[in-house]
Amino acid sequence: MRWDEMRDERCSIARTLSVVGDRWTMLILRDAFLRIRKFEDFQSDLGISRQRLSERLKMLVDEGVLKKVEYQTNPSRYEYRLTSKGVALYPVIMAMVNWGDKYMDGGKGAPMIYKHTTCDNYFSAEVHCSACGEVVDPRDVKPEIGPGKATVKMR
Repeated sequence: MRWDEMRDERCSIARTLSVVGDRWTMLILRDAFLRIRKFEDFQSDLGISRQRLSERLKMLVDEGVLKKVEYQTNPSRYEYRLTSKGVALYPVIMAMVNWGDKYMDGGKGAPMIYKHTTCDNYFSAEVHCSACGEVVDPRDVKPEIGPGKATVKMR
């Protein structure tokens, strides 16, 4: 399957990967959540080529994940801000943070910790059931065919 064909798959993961499935895009999103907004700041932080960064930012804007906001008019300068569609990726980013901190820290510990400003406590993200509120263990989940998929092979 070609990369650009993934968005038409009848699989939620494949469609999501068609937008955020490469390393530069995920790192751009990480930086956006860290409140980096200007092109030069993304480039400086990531060490990415101007062309590649421009391509990824354009794609994220075209997909509605980021929006360009003019912050200077003469000459025109723009910053990139997360949209509500972009903010909805926060649990994905935090799940990756948790996995990386647990399995890829090299024995050095988490490079960044997160404080919830509402309660002033440090936290790690967890998946909770939207119905009962309990932490979800994947062994306690039974996938079922949904309305968006006519035929699927269940294992």
